[in-house]
Amino acid sequence: MRSKKFFVSQSQPKQLFFITNCLTTHPIQLSNNSSYLTPSPLSLLLYILSADSHFSLSFRFSSFLSSDLSFLSKLTPRQPSQDSFPNSPLVKSMAAVRRWSEGMSSDNIKGLVLAISSSLFIGASFIVKKKGLKKAGASGVRAGVGGYSYLLEPLWWIGMITMVVGEIANFAAYAFAPAILVTPLGALSIIISAVLAHIILREKLHTFGILGCALCVVGSTTIVLHAPQERQIESVTEVWDLATETGFLFYTALVLTAVFILIFHFVPQYGQTHIMVYIGVCSLVGSISVMSVKALGIALKLTFSGMNQLLYPQTWAFTLVVASCVITQMNYLNKALDTFNTAVVSPIYYVMFTSLTILASVIMFKDWDRQTPTQIITEMCGFITILSGTFLLHKTKDMVDDYVQSGPSLTTSISMRSLKHEEEDGFDEGVPLKRQDTSRIP
Repeated sequence: MRSKKFFVSQSQPKQLFFITNCLTTHPIQLSNNSSYLTPSPLSLLLYILSADSHFSLSFRFSSFLSSDLSFLSKLTPRQPSQDSFPNSPLVKSMAAVRRWSEGMSSDNIKGLVLAISSSLFIGASFIVKKKGLKKAGASGVRAGVGGYSYLLEPLWWIGMITMVVGEIANFAAYAFAPAILVTPLGALSIIISAVLAHIILREKLHTFGILGCALCVVGSTTIVLHAPQERQIESVTEVWDLATETGFLFYTALVLTAVFILIFHFVPQYGQTHIMVYIGVCSLVGSISVMSVKALGIALKLTFSGMNQLLYPQTWAFTLVVASCVITQMNYLNKALDTFNTAVVSPIYYVMFTSLTILASVIMFKDWDRQTPTQIITEMCGFITILSGTFLLHKTKDMVDDYVQSGPSLTTSISMRSLKHEEEDGFDEGVPLKRQDTSRIP
């Protein structure tokens, strides 16, 4: 009898369909074996999935001589060559999985765990602090009207310690993983706070708020699955070299110019009426501070591993930049929180801060140079999904407050979150979007 050979490939989908159908009634002959086998379409497809779909078959139209089990045991895959249908979706999927598993190095995994832990601690700290504030306000002067009785409340201090632990974990995460992975994951603190506020504080969580939480989870997962591998750095001087390259120096010059223009020209005239002025200063300075925090974290990580980086002047230079940027951020972020509605400040600040931080990381550490266009686009889609969830969660929080009239609810934030909540204990969250006109208050 005559044999007919077929080479299974993505470029021949109709042929593959014909093969899988004819196998139910026609046995096949292996290329390097004289026996005749009759596999079912299911066994063939299972083999394709397990053998990376690179093999050739010789079909013989004759009687049944063997079972699927024999077929699977005797069929041998051959090594794929460069010209073996590289455009197959299955091949692409398997390659993507391999790239992801290789890309998730031990440092990336450590950074991921630290970032998630940071969100858990910080998200929970807001609830514990709020419980402490309520308990202290019941027996003394409320923090919102200038009281400090909460300083004597152990529950409030537990919340503060929890927040400090979360910020330490967030700081350490930047030492192990790229900023493009760590920074967007700060949105998970919103979910933790919203869920715990619903359970512990009995604050209503709108149905669309639940959808917002789900979007944050989906977006975060997308970014984690496509995050670039952390650059291997052996000395803080390498980070300094990256920071002093032309591209990042140009970005830094633009940031400093914009910050000075905002502070000396726009803040005096529009700071109290336009929310973007204060948030613009915080976000621009924040992008530089995160790069410095990452550099300082890398220096400390190397120092703890036995390579002392404290001897290099670059380490102390990064420390000085971190201190300056954090003080500036704290100052103008507190002004924004004290002037405008926190539910508006938080999502806008998250969008600007995270976007500029990702841009700074791409320029300085060249994260996207180690990724394909598909991975980059997927990361951006994940980021946009997180933004959508963040805005939806904050918006529906206001909807619940207005509808149920259950009083002021917990407002959470993301990324550099302890800075945002420095003033949480000293103002009422029911501040309108526009500047408060104190002259009208009797």
